[in-house]
Amino acid sequence: MRTNTGLWWLLTVFFLIMAVVYTGWNLLEHWPRVAEANPDASAWFLFTGSVEWVGSIALLFTALMGALIAFYVGKVHQAQGGELPEDLLTSDIDDGDPELGEFSPWSWWPIVLAFSASIAMIGLAVGAWLMPIGIAIFVVAIVGWVYEYYRGYFAR
Repeated sequence: MRTNTGLWWLLTVFFLIMAVVYTGWNLLEHWPRVAEANPDASAWFLFTGSVEWVGSIALLFTALMGALIAFYVGKVHQAQGGELPEDLLTSDIDDGDPELGEFSPWSWWPIVLAFSASIAMIGLAVGAWLMPIGIAIFVVAIVGWVYEYYRGYFAR
């Protein structure tokens, strides 16, 4: 987590620097043309007329989002009260492996579930009459996936 926090703060600083460079570059590039087209304009008009604001604001907001993630990850790291295995130099790869649960690699129900979602989305795009069909397939797929260990070859 320490490394993640450091990387996010590094990205925040990078995007802040890039926002300043991008805005300054726009000022240097477009200032003579805007000043030439409007010789009696004020400095504020020259500034606002020579900056491409979409890129500047996008870079600034990207830096702010990076700072938000870095702050959150830093607070989570402080609240843990200990180091993760990824942060310790003496840990093995197996130390960070959590128990992921039990999976059914032979199960067809996730494919049926994805099919039901695609039918529902097509129903939103093409016609509302497909939505109930997608929802019905969804209900069948969820019930089948939840209860697949209760009957058949893999029953327990």
